[in-house]
Amino acid sequence: MVALAVGDCSRRLADEHDPRLVERARTDRVGPGEIASHLARTTRHDLICQRAQGVRLTLLRTRTYAQLRLPRRASLAVGEKHVARGLKRLITNDLTQRWPAPSRVRRLFAVLAVATAGLIACACSETPQTAFNPRSEYADDGLNLFIVVIWFGVIIGVLVEGVLIWAAIQYRRRPRDPLPPQIHGNTIIEILWTTGPVIVVGYILFITLPVIFSTQAPAPPSSMDVEVIGHQFWWEFQYPDANVVTANELHLPVGQTANLILQSDDVIHSFWIPALGGKRDAFPGHTNFIWMTPNSTGEFPGQCYQLCGYSHGNMRERAIIESPTDFQAWLKSQQQPVVQPTDPTAVEGGQLFQTRGCAACHAINGTPAQGKVGPNLTHVASRGVIAGSVLQNTTQDMRVWLKDPPGVKPGSIMPNLSLNDHELDVLVAYLQSLK
Repeated sequence: MVALAVGDCSRRLADEHDPRLVERARTDRVGPGEIASHLARTTRHDLICQRAQGVRLTLLRTRTYAQLRLPRRASLAVGEKHVARGLKRLITNDLTQRWPAPSRVRRLFAVLAVATAGLIACACSETPQTAFNPRSEYADDGLNLFIVVIWFGVIIGVLVEGVLIWAAIQYRRRPRDPLPPQIHGNTIIEILWTTGPVIVVGYILFITLPVIFSTQAPAPPSSMDVEVIGHQFWWEFQYPDANVVTANELHLPVGQTANLILQSDDVIHSFWIPALGGKRDAFPGHTNFIWMTPNSTGEFPGQCYQLCGYSHGNMRERAIIESPTDFQAWLKSQQQPVVQPTDPTAVEGGQLFQTRGCAACHAINGTPAQGKVGPNLTHVASRGVIAGSVLQNTTQDMRVWLKDPPGVKPGSIMPNLSLNDHELDVLVAYLQSLK
């Protein structure tokens, strides 16, 4: 308490009944209508800020908050009405922006229909390198597993997408919908969608394990060994029991098991002929095995399936499945020594082959050429393809290949020897005589 001197009117305590103070309090008083207006403006401002931040559920919570907080008195009825009207307008605008117009939906479905039709049309073209054309027991086992997995995927995918579409339509947001019940979860549904995939995957594993064990087992003792060696960017095939070496074309007899011994001379390659099944890597310094029994004759293309360099896409091979008689005839012809040509142009080409450096990389049995870098050319004229199965073995394609090997197959280690037209003519004539 502060003591005041008697007669000091300027420092007298204020009297609560002083008329001047009462009048000032009246002017500072805020009426109920101003409170409601202030609340409406504040609530609307807060909602706009929250909407800009992407928190759309806050609209409903703010509406509930306003209804609970605003005094339910007649003096604030106008303020509540403004708040409700503002919230309704904001929610309506929000739903309008989130749901596309019907015309946009129709355009979206039209684009999806055209894309689906184009995808189906692409599937109708010829696909020679396909696993859906099995020609061995290995390929049959792999395709059977693949079909089972595809059917499981189709059935589960249709069910899941059907439920999603039905739920999206059935429980879509409608105008004037209240806030839906907030639940924690459904134990039964959670158990079903957990145990269902486990059962499906367990069944796939159950039918897959026997195939894995059977295909990974050693080849039968009666199998024919074929050494498959990957190079950048061509395949070499050696038949050690017959002392035959060829390139890019794998000859096999129908009905006889072939044990392929996979190796690599430089980087990691992957050998796969889809019609025969299996896909196995060829490593440098490591030996892999894969075996199968062809069940029908024909020519089936394949390709290296491990990125191995600049011309990985040009590293191709062909499997030629023949009858046992035709295979033995081919094997016998490959075992014969090369017949030296008598045509003067081919003879000159043979001399050029020995002097221009070709013999340092390629081998021709019965001649001084014994190179091991490139393909063996002993009977190159009997092959259907050259240059890693990129070109057909014709006079024109052989000339194109010899003129600029890196231009035909980028990254090829075979150099451009800058041969003139005459040298190309005689060299092609010599190689085409090696049958």
